[in-house]
Amino acid sequence: MTKFNYTAKDFKSAAEVRWCPGCGDYAIMNAVQKTMADMDIAHKDFAVISGIGCSSRFPYYMNTYGFHTIHGRAAAIASGVKSANPALTVWVMTGDGDSLAIGGNHFIHLVRRNIDINLVLFNNKIYGLTKGQYSPTSDRGKITKTSPFGTIEDSFVPGQLVLGSRGTFFARAVDSNVKHTQEVLAAAALHQGTSVVEVLQNCVIFNDGIHDYVSDPKFRSERQLFLKAGQPMIFGEEEDKGLIYDNGRLKVAKIGENGITREDILVHDPTDDNIGLQVALINMSLPEFPVAMGVIRSVEAPVYDQEMKKQIETVQQKRKISCMDELLHSGNTWTVDGENCDEPVKFFNQKCFE
Repeated sequence: MTKFNYTAKDFKSAAEVRWCPGCGDYAIMNAVQKTMADMDIAHKDFAVISGIGCSSRFPYYMNTYGFHTIHGRAAAIASGVKSANPALTVWVMTGDGDSLAIGGNHFIHLVRRNIDINLVLFNNKIYGLTKGQYSPTSDRGKITKTSPFGTIEDSFVPGQLVLGSRGTFFARAVDSNVKHTQEVLAAAALHQGTSVVEVLQNCVIFNDGIHDYVSDPKFRSERQLFLKAGQPMIFGEEEDKGLIYDNGRLKVAKIGENGITREDILVHDPTDDNIGLQVALINMSLPEFPVAMGVIRSVEAPVYDQEMKKQIETVQQKRKISCMDELLHSGNTWTVDGENCDEPVKFFNQKCFE
């Protein structure tokens, strides 16, 4: 039985939303607000943390507690917030530049520690707020204001970073599919530990259409593989294509050809700690493969803030010192008696200590 009966409107603040018309951030915010309304958690128990960037204006538009921090530091601040008050439900809203460039170190260590935080990574493959520089996820050869002849760098793949940091949850969605994004966010919210949701987001000003090859509704069934736990990894307009292992490698097969049946198609299990298959799913790209959408990895592991709380309780039960005054008077102490000195008290002058 619900206690609050919230709707998405209950999580909208009175602030004017100042994103460009058509920005994918609107759709992501809509999905987040719907997800929070369904979680049946009081406003006071939510905290939305952001860094710098278009996505990082998010806290202003949410009727929750929030903190708009500095560039790249959202993960670090959120780690402190959650560790100081584990009862809070903490969400980090960040972009590919904010979290993977200046904030890259904080990002991987948040994931490594497995703090119970939900991180939503808006990936538009560009720096939008600072007017169109290439970002850590921009594709090799991308022409931007800071790469007028094309980038000569390979881009980060967010999912690879998460798994390489021993992450326990990674999922992918696209901004234009609000219903699916909401489903993914709901799964992330239920996960115990750090959940990372990459949302393919469109910047209409500086990188318009960067994800059209995936997100175009006309080709959605052919170009996106919607993963569901316990279901075969099947896609296509006629649901006649699926993933199989062939000589140890992932391959697309057509059901009904070469003796392939539905029983031959791999069944998705995000709880299986099979990083090899999960990396393969993360790396799938057009035209050879569809792009994997949904929860790719969701495994159990010790949760940092929960472990920290247990450790503190254990130490408190065994401790010999119970307050600051006892701490200050423990160990080696001295009393300074200046009257017995022939000269002003000097530190480490043994004549002046009793």
